[in-house]
Amino acid sequence: MKLLISADMEGATGVTWPADCLPGRPEWERCRPLFTSDVNAVIAGFFDAGADEVLVNEAHMTMRNLLLERLDERAQLLTGRHKELGMVEGVQHRDVDGIAFVGYHTGAGEEGVLAHTYLGNSVTGVFVDGVRAGEGLLNALVVAEYGTPVILVTGDDRTCRDAAGYAPAARTVAVKDYVSRYAAVCRTPARTAADLRAAAAGAARLAVRHPPAAPRPRTVEVEFDAEHLAGAATLVPGVERTAERRVSYTASDMYEGIRCFKAVTTLVSAAVEEHYG
Repeated sequence: MKLLISADMEGATGVTWPADCLPGRPEWERCRPLFTSDVNAVIAGFFDAGADEVLVNEAHMTMRNLLLERLDERAQLLTGRHKELGMVEGVQHRDVDGIAFVGYHTGAGEEGVLAHTYLGNSVTGVFVDGVRAGEGLLNALVVAEYGTPVILVTGDDRTCRDAAGYAPAARTVAVKDYVSRYAAVCRTPARTAADLRAAAAGAARLAVRHPPAAPRPRTVEVEFDAEHLAGAATLVPGVERTAERRVSYTASDMYEGIRCFKAVTTLVSAAVEEHYG
């Protein structure tokens, strides 16, 4: 049994503030061990349940946040940026029996600690076939095309609630409860480690590959917080402006859909200026 962990940081134990997960900040250095502890707990739970192989794919910003020297030695770490499928890199090899979304968060325009979709503030909403989508749903649609089920989702309580919409069979663990975008009631690392390990052991039993979801066209809409960002996004072929701050494109499947979305967000990031966004 091979299991994949997609590890984001905003939904990790104790993380509530932008500086907690911005590389190079003192607060980020303090939170890196907490993030690594969450991932280690899930790794341990998977091996408790008989996993043969666990691959951890770093999924946060620079994708170089986890502490390799503190990682459970039974796992392997895929670290670094510019990967074909980004947050769910590795699933395309079609040998992953189940995936865990660890340290995830809700999407742009929703309640949740550090809620956003890919970009901190520039993106105010993403919709797939008319349904609001955060990173959880976007990535779930991608892995479904490879027959890999989402078996575990961890983050704040709003993230766990969101997971019921795209992975209703998955186990969930809330490591903190939402108070505001920048505040939460947090469990201690000792408690969350125990909860995550137990849930991961149970989730491993759900790791049964499914028939891949039939690829079908997906229409993706992206809304921004400034009109010039919509203009920047249309530099990607196939992306059309549909409103002052909104663009849309249709992809042949979610594999192409997520790759186009990455291109859009990369261009938009380059169009943001320091003071006026």
